[in-house]
Amino acid sequence: MSLEYAVETVNLTKVFGNFKAVDNLNLKIRKGEIFGLLGPNGAGKTTTIRMILGLIKPTKGVVRVFGIQVEKERRKVLKMTGYMPQRFSLYEDLTVEENLMLYALLYGYNRREARERVKELLEELFLEEFKDRLAGNLSGGMKQRLALAVALVHKPKLVIVDEPTAGVDPPLRRYFWKYFKDLNKRGVTIIVTTHYMDEAENCDRLALIFRGRKIAEGTPLEIKRLAFGGDIIEILLEAPSPPKLEGIEGVKKILESERYNGTVSIKVLVDDASSRLISIVKRLESNGVKVVRGSQVYVGLEDAFIKLIGEQAQ
Repeated sequence: MSLEYAVETVNLTKVFGNFKAVDNLNLKIRKGEIFGLLGPNGAGKTTTIRMILGLIKPTKGVVRVFGIQVEKERRKVLKMTGYMPQRFSLYEDLTVEENLMLYALLYGYNRREARERVKELLEELFLEEFKDRLAGNLSGGMKQRLALAVALVHKPKLVIVDEPTAGVDPPLRRYFWKYFKDLNKRGVTIIVTTHYMDEAENCDRLALIFRGRKIAEGTPLEIKRLAFGGDIIEILLEAPSPPKLEGIEGVKKILESERYNGTVSIKVLVDDASSRLISIVKRLESNGVKVVRGSQVYVGLEDAFIKLIGEQAQ
């Protein structure tokens, strides 16, 4: 395994009875990136995470974390990874501070070190004023913050968060992502699963999983281009009919056109909007066509997600 990878899975497979939850999954997650696992419910995201952490054994395949084979040296892997599960699983009859102290001691801190680390996390995650409250009496958002603090108590190099913002309000969602980015700047690799496509835009790279298989991987921009075959631009012209664009470098096809009161609006698929839009506009104007405006059409990850899943489901 190359030293540049925090996580590498090779033909990772998990079968439960007759159900194949994960099917020959190959991932290479680089050190120091925020990597997103996307997919509908039942796609195999949580099962994949649990195999990466060594919580369940693969039916087939290998997982390495920072070069260490998980099945052979699970204890080493646990010391360098932090996990925030989808469901709150801490001790509800202990206070916030007691939960943090317990886990700090379990990870090998002495009492003085544990108190210092817990104090740091209480301040960092704005839990100081709730430190004496029972975990079971916290709001959903507070529970999420506590779960994240526990995942970070031993200063892991890799943090895995499973649907960290499910069911929390937008300001807290924003706060979590700001915190993840700050954590990432400190050199921590983060793997996150999410159903929120706007959040997935924050990831450096993504893998889209459907029915246990990886169907797409890349940056958010690469995923969108994969789904649609390129970028989409929209040009408004003063013209009686759509102009011919065949032969212009970078143009793949006209997707649609509309006429209205002497103007024509066309949507064009190009290989790269950033480099093609200006040259297409100049070409049209040199041919005597008046261009009113031209711009790239924003395509969301949700659009790409639906399109790629739809193609697989057919």
